[in-house]
Amino acid sequence: MPRRGTENGDTRTVVIAMPIHRWRDRLSVLGQALNGVYRTTETRLAKARSNLGLYGRTVELLGQEVSQGREAAQELRASLLETQQKEEDILQLHAEATAEVLGEVAQAQKVLQDSVRQLEVQLRSAWLGHAYEELEALKAHADKQSHILWALAGHMQRQRREMVAQQHRLRQIQERLHTAALPA
Repeated sequence: MPRRGTENGDTRTVVIAMPIHRWRDRLSVLGQALNGVYRTTETRLAKARSNLGLYGRTVELLGQEVSQGREAAQELRASLLETQQKEEDILQLHAEATAEVLGEVAQAQKVLQDSVRQLEVQLRSAWLGHAYEELEALKAHADKQSHILWALAGHMQRQRREMVAQQHRLRQIQERLHTAALPA
């Protein structure tokens, strides 16, 4: 076996003499091993590409679901706002109608009170039995009107409280929808 080197021993190159058929055998074995590594690597790369494609599709589907969820939340929010506006309009109409009725009742009560005063004046001056009975009837009617006015005023207050409570509930729902629609 020939050896070659420098005198100080820093580098050494060793050449081993081996028959060519042994080199071919070794190269064949090395080639087969490299082929196996190549095939294994190629199989792994194919699997990785396939998995990457599946992951990409999964991410795409999740993105579509998130987008659909946002669209549904926006539609729900729009529907809620529309419903809230309709309910507020209805409550406003109820309040206006009640206020109108209360105004009419108050006007009728004023007319009735004016009639009672006129009858009292007539009674004092004439002391007529019939006028006194009419006065008592008018007083009873005035009491009844006062009671109706009182009941309507209470009903209007309840409607106002209900409107405030309903608006509060709708605001809470809107806040929950807004919070749910925020991206994670």
